[in-house]
Amino acid sequence: MAQTDVLLTKQPAPQTVPPCELPPKLYDVARNTGAHTSAGLATAGFRTAKYLVDEWFQNCYASYHQAFADRDQSERQRHESRQLAAETEALAQRTQEDSTRKVGERLQDMHCWKSELQREVGELVAETDLLLAQKLRLERALDATAIPFTIATDNLQCRERRQHPDLVRDHVEMELLKEAELIRNIQELLKRTIKQAVHQIRLNREHKELCEMDWSDKVDAYNIDETCAGYTNQSTEVQFHPHSTKFEESASMPETWARFTQENLQRAERERLASFNLRGLIDCILRDTSEDLRLQCDSVNLAFGRRLEELEDARHKLQHHLNKTLREISDQEHNVAELKLAIRNKELPLKVAQTRLYQRSQRPNVELCRDTAQFRWRS
Repeated sequence: MAQTDVLLTKQPAPQTVPPCELPPKLYDVARNTGAHTSAGLATAGFRTAKYLVDEWFQNCYASYHQAFADRDQSERQRHESRQLAAETEALAQRTQEDSTRKVGERLQDMHCWKSELQREVGELVAETDLLLAQKLRLERALDATAIPFTIATDNLQCRERRQHPDLVRDHVEMELLKEAELIRNIQELLKRTIKQAVHQIRLNREHKELCEMDWSDKVDAYNIDETCAGYTNQSTEVQFHPHSTKFEESASMPETWARFTQENLQRAERERLASFNLRGLIDCILRDTSEDLRLQCDSVNLAFGRRLEELEDARHKLQHHLNKTLREISDQEHNVAELKLAIRNKELPLKVAQTRLYQRSQRPNVELCRDTAQFRWRS
C-alpha cells in the first residue's frame, strides 16, 4: 500500500513534449474463480460480470505502473533527443568550420596557382614580343641580302661579256662565285630560321592561351569559392539544393587538378625556354652571316683590287709596247720610203747597165765574148 500511496501522491513531471494518444494496449486480467467469485452470477439472471475490489485495485496499480513506465521512457527519450540535438549541432558547427577552413586553404592554393599562371602568361607575352622582334630582324636581313646577290650576279654576267683572251676564270670570278653561293646559303638559312621562329611563336601563343584559359577557370572558381566561404547560417542567400551532394562524373581529383596546372606551367616554361634559345640562335646566325658576308665582300674587293693592278700593269706594258711598235712602224715606213727612193735612184744605173748589155749583145761573131765586163754588168 506504501507503493500505492507514492504512486498516487507523486506530482507529475512538467511536459515539454505535446501530448499525443498512446497506442491502445490490452491487459489480461485474471478472473476470480474462488468461492466468493461473482463470475458465475451472470448465468443466475445478471446481465454484467462484476470484479472484486482486489481486482479493481490490481487493475489501478497496473495502470499506474504502466503510466510511470511510459513517462520514464518519454523522459529518457527527451533527454536523449536533447543530447542528440546538442551533439548534432556541435558536429554541424565543427563540420562547417572545417569546411570553411578547407575552402580557405583551397583559396590559397588557387591564388598561388593563379599567380603562377598570370606570371607565366606575362613572361610568355614578353618572350613572344622579343621573338617577334627577332623575326623582324631576320626578315630585314633576308631583304638586305637581295642587293649583294644582285650585284654579284650582275658582275658575273658582265664579266661573261669579256673578249678573248680576257675571258678567263680568274681569282675575281672564283670569289664572286663563292659570294653568290654564300648569299644563297645565307638566304636559305634565314628562310628556315624564319619558319622556325614562326612555328615557335605559334607554340608560344597556343600555350599562352592554355594558361589564360586555366587562369580564367581558376579566377571563376576562386570567386565561387570566395562566395561560398562567406556564407554563414545568417546568410539570406542560402537555400536547399537537394541534388547538390551528387558528384559530377567529369569532376577532377585534387591530384589531377594540381597536375593539370603544373603540366601547363611546365609546357609553357619549356616553350619559353625554347623561344629564349631560339632568340640566342638568331643572334648568332645574324652575327655570323653578317661577318661571313663582310669577309667575303673584303675578299672580293681584294681580288678586284689585285686584278685591277694586274690589268693596269698589263695595260701599261701593252701601252709601252704599243708605243714602241708604233715608233718601229714609223721607222719602218721611213725605211720603206728610203728604200723606194734608193730603188728609184738605182733605175738610171740599171738602165745604163741594161743598155750596155743590150748594145754589146749586138757585137758580131767572135766579138760576142763573155768577158769580164760582161759578167760584171750581169751581176
